[in-house]
Amino acid sequence: MPYVNIKITREGATKEQKEVLIAGVTKLLQETLGKNPQTTVVVIDEVETDNWGIGGESVTVRRKRGQ
Repeated sequence: MPYVNIKITREGATKEQKEVLIAGVTKLLQETLGKNPQTTVVVIDEVETDNWGIGGESVTVRRKRGQ
């Protein structure tokens, strides 16, 4: 039973985009590793940019600077 956790920043990924991610990851595991799609679990966590850090700074701060 594969378990995949996708973490993205909370910036408005649509319901449709999330459905594509879930279906795509499930299909990839089936095609690549022969995993049963009926037992594949995919979870998408959306994280506030204040809670996501890169290089010692939050994504919020980096984006304000244009990085």
